[in-house]
Amino acid sequence: MEQRRHWWNGKWGRLARRDVFLRVDGDRWHVEQRAGGAEGVSQFYEYDTVEEAEETVRALLEGTDSWRELSPRPPSGWTRPV
Repeated sequence: MEQRRHWWNGKWGRLARRDVFLRVDGDRWHVEQRAGGAEGVSQFYEYDTVEEAEETVRALLEGTDSWRELSPRPPSGWTRPV
């Protein structure tokens, strides 16, 4: 599974932090909504198309939080260019 995009609500602490991830695995798109940081609770959504997944992401990012897009982690086989 490859992470394509990651948003964070800009808040620290397990009670306030929220993250939204967009990932792809073959031809399936996955959205994860996580509350509470790395040890938090997640909800998962799975879609056939990127458009459906992005529609869910847009809905999850609505509200008063100041969402920031973070860079995705490089693939595990990635090495830094010399």
